[in-house]
Amino acid sequence: MTTTLTTNREDHLIAWLAALAITIHLIEAALPSPVPGIKPGLANVVTVAALMLFGWRVAAWVSLLRVLVGSLFAGTFLSPTFALSLSGAAGALLILGLASSLPGVRFGALGYCILAAMAHMTAQFFVAYSLFIHHPGLFTLLPVLMTAAVVFGALSGVLTQTALGSLKEPRP
Repeated sequence: MTTTLTTNREDHLIAWLAALAITIHLIEAALPSPVPGIKPGLANVVTVAALMLFGWRVAAWVSLLRVLVGSLFAGTFLSPTFALSLSGAAGALLILGLASSLPGVRFGALGYCILAAMAHMTAQFFVAYSLFIHHPGLFTLLPVLMTAAVVFGALSGVLTQTALGSLKEPRP
């Protein structure tokens, strides 16, 4: 018995965007971090661009595939790193879904990226506190982590806006 899967344009779009996000995620994971727990999160540029161009459903697929496939390639599937990555992605997707559905309110790339980075960091922090490091001293790191989230969220927002702007420019 042969099973045939049919795909559509959206499936192909999600696959291409997820592949791009996974590639960025793996490159970034290989880079050393001067402060544990702080990475630029540049793969989120792809997620936010997907949200702005194609909607929350496509962005959610891209983000979740990035976490799942990226963890399989990196060898971190079902590890603490995977739990933190998945919780961060879920937090970011939740806030992006809420922000993009507000009636009469439109965020730009900068706003979405900062919101997503802060939600990502918040979710990761509370999962780390709940599951791995249940110590009140961990809360002394929260201001540093949230500051990094705002800074890297702003950087991602600028990169996302630049990427989206280059898509709208006419080609020679």
